[in-house]
Amino acid sequence: MNKVIPCVLMRAGTSRGPFFLRHWLPDGDEARDQALIGAIGASDPLQLDGVGGGSTLNSKVAIVSRSTQPDCDLDYLFAQVGVGHRSVDTRPNCGNMLSGVAPFGIEQGLVKAQDGVTKVRVFNVNTRSRIDVTVRTPHGRVTYEGDARIDGVAGTAAPILLDFLDAWGAVTGQVFPTGNRIDHIDGTAVTCIDAAMPLMIVRATDLGVTGREKPVALDANNALLARIESLRLQAGRRMGLGDVSQSVIPKPVLVSEGDSPHSVTSRYFTPHRCHASHAVTGAIGVASAFALPGTVASGIAREAGRHKLVVLHPAGQIDVEVDLAGQGDGAEVRGAALVRTARKIMQGEMHLPDYVFSRPEEAPAPTPKPITIMVPTAAGGGNDTMARIIASKMGRLLGQEVLVDNRAGANGAIASEFVARAQPDGHTLMLGYVGTHAMNPALQKLGYDPVKDFEPIGLVGSSPTLMVVHPSVCAPSVQALVDRLREAPGDLMYASAGDGTPPHFAAALFLLGSGTHMAGVKFDGAAPAMADLVSGRTQVMFPSLFTAHPFVRSGQLRAMGVAGASRLPSLPGVPTLAEAGIEGVDVTQWYGLFAPAHTPAATLARLNQALNAALTDAAVVAQFENHGARVEPGTPQALRARVDSDLGRWQRLVAQGALDVADARLVDGGLTDAG
Repeated sequence: MNKVIPCVLMRAGTSRGPFFLRHWLPDGDEARDQALIGAIGASDPLQLDGVGGGSTLNSKVAIVSRSTQPDCDLDYLFAQVGVGHRSVDTRPNCGNMLSGVAPFGIEQGLVKAQDGVTKVRVFNVNTRSRIDVTVRTPHGRVTYEGDARIDGVAGTAAPILLDFLDAWGAVTGQVFPTGNRIDHIDGTAVTCIDAAMPLMIVRATDLGVTGREKPVALDANNALLARIESLRLQAGRRMGLGDVSQSVIPKPVLVSEGDSPHSVTSRYFTPHRCHASHAVTGAIGVASAFALPGTVASGIAREAGRHKLVVLHPAGQIDVEVDLAGQGDGAEVRGAALVRTARKIMQGEMHLPDYVFSRPEEAPAPTPKPITIMVPTAAGGGNDTMARIIASKMGRLLGQEVLVDNRAGANGAIASEFVARAQPDGHTLMLGYVGTHAMNPALQKLGYDPVKDFEPIGLVGSSPTLMVVHPSVCAPSVQALVDRLREAPGDLMYASAGDGTPPHFAAALFLLGSGTHMAGVKFDGAAPAMADLVSGRTQVMFPSLFTAHPFVRSGQLRAMGVAGASRLPSLPGVPTLAEAGIEGVDVTQWYGLFAPAHTPAATLARLNQALNAALTDAAVVAQFENHGARVEPGTPQALRARVDSDLGRWQRLVAQGALDVADARLVDGGLTDAG
């Protein structure tokens, strides 16, 4: 295997990566991918051993060759290489990297340059679509110098015109692969479109944000990211892409109003982080959805012809000229063009590390069976976020993959029953919490026993419960809110994660202690409940601080009171509900890791050791604390004692009638189709 190969490193659009001629790389897709992993340094999250930049934007590769298509000059294969994991995905396309393909191909002698400008027809192998690329070539040589400026890149350079000819439906075979211009997934309207790049487009306001936030703010909103990923996974299946959990497509996009009738604001995700600017192919897709009627991004009605549209992004804007044919429901996009720039950074030899190449003489080491942590709530809530934090760290400590599987439904009973019946071999675990192992079992008879059917592994952490309201609620204090509820009992509604969950019990205790009434709307977990609250469709909720913290910090929700014994250091100005005159509302949400009953003691000890090591990691501690929770490493016996204590407490309250759950009966969450 040749470990030294030619390479050209280029900035192309707002991306950067190595460009290779196909024959420079090893033969065969597997050996080629191993070389790309070594070139980028994919094994390390910082990519220190390659030319990657520790981000998906700088982990891209362009592979170029003479075209095998009769009407094209160059074949362009794009590869998205992993960040911190050895993976190569050639399903998506990248329009930014595309802007470097024609200059690279001309300089490598694959296309003869003309005097002035040279038009090169590129065939994108990933999507099997054609793009006409026009490059400045004065005196028959490529120039990168010019006065064109693109947002997100410092300085100016020669303009490179990209004219997309047939990128609509290129990956899935249809522009709208689900057959609809709008689908509803978990109560959220989405547009699934395949236009240069398969996208899942959502209105920002439907997820509780404005769509004009900076990328760093969106990236810090773990509940939002988890919600987007949950929608994306379902959209991928509906689009015929199958399981997309290990793929970067479809890309999620949040859209909101632009600054004029001809602009739309976009936040493009890659897919797990918000793009610092915007992908070119993503801009084509967003502009197409904006130009066409009947999508979540649709703008004003437009006549057939060419329209200059603007996609606004965090670093500025991308101007896209869209060619429309037909009108109304029969309208379709025939073409789109935009300007990019590129710059050659360096040209030389790439030295590939030996460890990325497999050795045929070595038998591959057996891959350990992955561990799956079942989460009893929908993606995006505190339980889900906590599970993903510990799963990532435990996987590295145990040397095997640790997956997270959300099995929401029946207020946690579906996941609990699944784990209770699973093989007790240490491969199926559960992130249980006070709702699944104390509150819900105290409220009703279930198909599992929270004590007999589980082996405790260890406590994970805990978080206090907050009373939060939407900013539109005109009540500066808890007492003012109580007064309003007494004056107009049907004026406000509270959101809950479902019967027998902490937000439900805390709300019931509050109503009991204050002598008031409020209708409740139940959801399948805290994440959709929070989304409804942030949108203002419901007005009050009692989530954990872990779940509520990002929304309180951003001003999307207002903290009214602490449902606990003492004030919180992170919110010193927020009184306890007892201080505000409402006694008896003391709900602490704890989280623990459980295995099925009869799991071997040695397996439990190994898992407890890995869990505690994860919980004492400084980065994990910081992640918990940044979200208003604290880690609680300990023994299985400590978790067993917590279950016994809280189960007994809530059983007594229900039996004594101190908690009138019937009065706090929740209505179906039909507002969001998530109940």
